[in-house]
Amino acid sequence: MAEANRHLCLLGDATSPHIQRWAVEMRARGYRVSLVTARPAPIEGVEQKVLAPVRRSTDWLLRVGQARRFVQALAPDIVHAHYITSYGYLAARCGRHPLVMTAWGSDLLVTPQKNTLMRWLTGWSLRRADLITGDSQSLIDAAKAYGPACPVQEIHWGVDLARFAPAPWAAKTGLQIVSLRSWEPNYNIDTLIEAVATLVARHPEAGVQLHLLGGGSMEAALRALVTARGMERHVVFHGRLDDAGMARVLAQCKLSASVPTSDATSVSVLESMACGLAVVASDLDANRAWLDASLLVPPRDAAALARCLETLAADDARMQGHGQKNVQRIARDGDRAVQMDTMDRLYRERMGTP
Repeated sequence: MAEANRHLCLLGDATSPHIQRWAVEMRARGYRVSLVTARPAPIEGVEQKVLAPVRRSTDWLLRVGQARRFVQALAPDIVHAHYITSYGYLAARCGRHPLVMTAWGSDLLVTPQKNTLMRWLTGWSLRRADLITGDSQSLIDAAKAYGPACPVQEIHWGVDLARFAPAPWAAKTGLQIVSLRSWEPNYNIDTLIEAVATLVARHPEAGVQLHLLGGGSMEAALRALVTARGMERHVVFHGRLDDAGMARVLAQCKLSASVPTSDATSVSVLESMACGLAVVASDLDANRAWLDASLLVPPRDAAALARCLETLAADDARMQGHGQKNVQRIARDGDRAVQMDTMDRLYRERMGTP
């Protein structure tokens, strides 16, 4: 197989920054990249085959024929499906190998628990993969529980260290806090707003400002909550930003908060760490692997989150110290280039190429 002709076909959501970054990274490593997706978005140099829209979970069952035709026409050297309970299922039904599947979090930790059929379909899909990856030990363990015959390996999304880097701490004004999580129920942005409201009430002199990035279906409800708490001057709704925009906001902040109910290794946590922020997060398995236990709080516990934020707000040196440790940890274990080089090697092993 000629080096220039290695063809990787991804199945995933083209609107996701994770899919976009993955495609860019693999193109940079010499792959021709195509994408089968139900949600198209421009990705330079990537041919896209667009499935009929998916409006409910059962629609995935109806997209099998179309997905199979697309994959057969593309005739890739390797197929890689992202998100087990949607695109992973489609890829398994396509029957093209080698087949790699990547779990994202809820697709193994939450969705299969909804009913017996979802659990059966998840296991059926995983057992047709030639390699399974996940970005945390909790996902690795969840995948192995289904008894796949293939290797299961931890690969995380990593951080672009050329873009996400520390800004001078002395240049940061007040106590600016950032959340990079989507405005969806799992991510508990309402809990964060309540906690920050408590912090502002107790320390009006601290210059607290909360930056909300991400966007999502709960925007109207979150804006109403901010108004109800009289927090309009203290909360900025940025919405979705590109990497450069995210880096600009992170450079202003000292603290990052990520408090979902369920999660695997979060790219937003890793990016916050790389920028030298102290990170307060939910007490979940994936976060315990990266963060100091003193900065982990129960999900949906606004009072505990407020106490943690207040403790940090009272000790700027401690906050900065956590940030410095985070930078060192990401430099050691979080470089996206290293993770994508490993993935390239795993692809080559499955394809039998040097």
